[in-house]
Amino acid sequence: MPEENTPPGYTGPGSPQDVPPRPGELGVDPATLPPAIRDELQAPEPVAIDTASPELKDGVNRCPKCGASDIRQKPGSDLLVCAFCHTQWSAGRVEEQYGFGTGLDQLEGTTVSSGAQDIATDAAALVTFKCSGCGAAVTLNTQSEMTARCHWCRHVFGVNEQVPNGAVPDAVLPFHIMKDDAVARIRQFVGKRRLFALKQFKEQFTPENVSAVFLPYMIVDARASADVAGKGEIQTASYTRGEGKNRRTYYDADVYQIERHVEFTVDDLPLEPSRDRGNLDTRANTNNIINTILPFDTKNAVKWNASYLRGSSSEKRDLDVSQLQPRLADQLQSIARAQVEASVQRYGRGVRWEQEGIEVRGTRWVAMYLPVWLYSYHQPESGGGILHYIAVNGRTGETMGSVPVQQWKLLLTALTVGTFLESIVLWILAHTS
Repeated sequence: MPEENTPPGYTGPGSPQDVPPRPGELGVDPATLPPAIRDELQAPEPVAIDTASPELKDGVNRCPKCGASDIRQKPGSDLLVCAFCHTQWSAGRVEEQYGFGTGLDQLEGTTVSSGAQDIATDAAALVTFKCSGCGAAVTLNTQSEMTARCHWCRHVFGVNEQVPNGAVPDAVLPFHIMKDDAVARIRQFVGKRRLFALKQFKEQFTPENVSAVFLPYMIVDARASADVAGKGEIQTASYTRGEGKNRRTYYDADVYQIERHVEFTVDDLPLEPSRDRGNLDTRANTNNIINTILPFDTKNAVKWNASYLRGSSSEKRDLDVSQLQPRLADQLQSIARAQVEASVQRYGRGVRWEQEGIEVRGTRWVAMYLPVWLYSYHQPESGGGILHYIAVNGRTGETMGSVPVQQWKLLLTALTVGTFLESIVLWILAHTS
């Protein structure tokens, strides 16, 4: 601490500027900071909801009846089944267990579930378990897999403890669409486009290589308010001036200044917490097609249990809640525009919004795995080529994708159709003159 005889304005060693603030203190007057920085510093810490299952923390998923660890999903359902005694049970819907479907109009601040907490900067992808059956060390690479079998005693392990590396969500939505169904849907999708498809693609098309993958999502509940302002026009008259090529139609309209305020809640808004999935550069890949197979019935998601991932691959999220806030604000602003659309129908000439503002009152974040069947094809080109995807929603069967096409076939078809239509027009003109 500085001595009493420290000269006024002194900033060297021992001065007030040289002494770090005590825990819980900012060290500066918040009133002197810019509003954005002040609000961020003074914002309350996110409230965390613990969704971890204590009985699964040893990594072994056991049958509640016989204790066996060979557990897997019953095909086409949300049930787990024991391969030894055939007992069936469900992990339970996460929304009901933790009340995630209620209280939207009461949300304040930021609430995160334990699986949605920030990823530790030093977190590793490798997680090692000590087998409770024989004591062997079993290592999992959480970049791509969440289950493994002990090579000595055949215990089946799953990463169920919410390690701080983004690999373990709070909930999982199990597959309902089986592989045979997904293959048939992909084959049908491509079949409708085979005429223009690239020759190499048709030769190498093997939909049996489709992969089951769980993709990470943040499912967000939000309470927000928005203000929009702009101008709307109501047409009052129309008239035509000029002759021949100079003929023009003009419109008269009354212009109104419009302002709208709306308060709303959002239930189960999905956001992609992955940098790779967020890269929508269609010159390199077509993973933007994942958004076209939404929505998923996230209300039926069950509490996290790695046994649902047996035989599937998975991806880890690499973005935290704070990094997704700008994307959430954009989504909420779009929702706000849709909310006020019904109130401006009378402005037949349209509305131009010139000012927009969104205030997020409260949010709740839940990390979830969603099921997707994926088929990929790499189209070689200069500059690295492009990776095409065809995706099937693992719950609804909705299918969308990208098929590489022969450009010359498209051009030839366009020219042929254009010539045919032009001939029809000329014939009609010749017989009506």
